[in-house]
Amino acid sequence: MVLTVFILYLLMMLGIGAYFSKKANSLNAYYLGNRGMNKWVVAMSAQASDMSGWMLMGLPGAIFVSGFSEAWIGIGLVIGTYFNWKIVGRRLRKYSHFCGDSITLPDFLSNRFRDNKGIIRVIASIFILAFFLFYTVSGFVACAKLFGTIFGMSYTTGLILGAVVVVSYTFMGGFFAVCWTDFVQATMMLIAVLVIPSIIMGESGGFAATMDAVNSQNPYLMSLFTNASTGKAIGLISLVSSLAWGLGYFGMPHILVRFMSIKNAEEIKDSRRIAMTWVIVCLGAVIMIALLGRYYVQANGITVSDPERIFMILCQALCHPAVAAILMAAILAAIMSTADSQLLVSASAFSNDLYKHIFRKNASNKEVMWVSRIIVAVIAIIAVIVAMQGAPSAEGAKQGKSFLDVVMSLVSFAWGGFGATFGPLMLLALFWKRATIQGAISGMLVGGITTFVWKFYLSSLSAEIFQIYELVPGFALSFATIVIVSLCTKKPSKEIQDEFDAVETTRLSDMKLS
Repeated sequence: MVLTVFILYLLMMLGIGAYFSKKANSLNAYYLGNRGMNKWVVAMSAQASDMSGWMLMGLPGAIFVSGFSEAWIGIGLVIGTYFNWKIVGRRLRKYSHFCGDSITLPDFLSNRFRDNKGIIRVIASIFILAFFLFYTVSGFVACAKLFGTIFGMSYTTGLILGAVVVVSYTFMGGFFAVCWTDFVQATMMLIAVLVIPSIIMGESGGFAATMDAVNSQNPYLMSLFTNASTGKAIGLISLVSSLAWGLGYFGMPHILVRFMSIKNAEEIKDSRRIAMTWVIVCLGAVIMIALLGRYYVQANGITVSDPERIFMILCQALCHPAVAAILMAAILAAIMSTADSQLLVSASAFSNDLYKHIFRKNASNKEVMWVSRIIVAVIAIIAVIVAMQGAPSAEGAKQGKSFLDVVMSLVSFAWGGFGATFGPLMLLALFWKRATIQGAISGMLVGGITTFVWKFYLSSLSAEIFQIYELVPGFALSFATIVIVSLCTKKPSKEIQDEFDAVETTRLSDMKLS
């Protein structure tokens, strides 16, 4: 039964890819859906691609171990989601169209700063490819855990199966397929996260009775300021690090590209409301799944060897096999909804921003599209190879928790990298006329390099300040660098400044693009 449900789900995703393959007949269509996506698809696909397997594995795993104190990440994400839609969405949609009809993030930044030498394209594309590799690896690791839990598949088999399906429909349908499959997957995720807490509360006598039972197991589980596993108050560094996740939104290429794709900039307001409703409901339900799940498994003597599997364990324990299969397919939906976006954005960064503009300027659109499809497959293969480094040992036992063992760690690093590298630049490029190309280049380099140095070197030092999430110093230093370098260099040309001023006053229907 479970296998049948998963096969039907995977076939549906492939069918969507096949259907939209005929529409993906140009670069704008393959990368941006011809800027014709409706507000519902944009909102739901943006949030589905945002949350990934982290929402149903990484976050509940963290809350299962440490209690409600880990919910600060969710709070930060809700705040970040709102301000990203509110501040960035509408202006980026208009500015990217106005500025040479840009179809990728490096494309927009290059056009915005008149980067005739292609320096911004190269740097931005390299960071996108690097960070999305880690992000894609996290998705494939989550796939392996999912298939291993449900079907008893080996780690490697699960990785390969997940990669093949995601690559297949992304390869065929491009942005259209990615957004519409994400819409379906977001709906599945919403239903799944609401069912499990409802069942547990129904079996435990309602919300109040269940919360009392949770508190009786551990009084710190419901505390926002105390770690339930240690009984210690969370420190300022930990609090800031969790809330700082919200800063990452301003630099997420796979989310920002959704703003660029909406049919009408004025629909961003409606999309924001849809997106915020989805995010608040889903994150709230996931937090409840972890807290109630901890109570349920302890009360029923269920052993949880890997906290990141708690949602899957609850589905199997609480639901009929057919229902459990449908709910667990939501995990696959969460994983795939992010992995497909990552692969497409990575492929566009290579094919459109490196291959076409740097290496082969005379390449036809058809050639670039095929290069993009090939790169989708290549990146997936590399991600699978990297993800295999986190496989269990031949004896079946883990040799400790490595960087590749934990979905949360992979997502955290990639999220921080994108936020620090592109977040400050996007905000200043959109809202500060004085930003210069020298400031843009310097800011990207400082943000991206700081993320790597902080994560892999400084965080191992004993001083408490170095335990702060790498996104915080990366974002701050990148922002400061762009401002300082821009003020120390020549003002942007009159053409750039006039274009900046004209974006807000010009209607999309009045834009004449060559």
